[in-house]
Amino acid sequence: VQLQASRGGLVQAGGSLRLSCEASGPTLGHYSMGWFRRAPGKEREFVAAISRGGTVKAIADSVKGRFTISRENAKNMVYLQMFGLKPEDTAVYYCAARWDVSGGYSRTVDGYHDWGQGTQVTVSS
Repeated sequence: VQLQASRGGLVQAGGSLRLSCEASGPTLGHYSMGWFRRAPGKEREFVAAISRGGTVKAIADSVKGRFTISRENAKNMVYLQMFGLKPEDTAVYYCAARWDVSGGYSRTVDGYHDWGQGTQVTVSS
């Protein structure tokens, strides 16, 4: 599946931003989805994941209570809503897809086989 993330942007600390990820190709309902990010000088890290039906979700501790993940399979879309942004949230954000028959999700980079191009989110202090 091909993934296209929306443009990120520059946001002031405390602000909010919603990233979207549009899938083309096979229906997104066959895939669990994840969001990851890579800050300068750091490894790509897990941010959030959602099962193919949207009933099971996981959020990284570093963003819990501030970020939410959701999806609309009928539109082939996945979203990452970010509130209370902090300068340490500055990173390139990636959406990722995983063919999944289990109804679960993965928190690891290796657990996903299709990736979007990445979108820059910069949070100013």
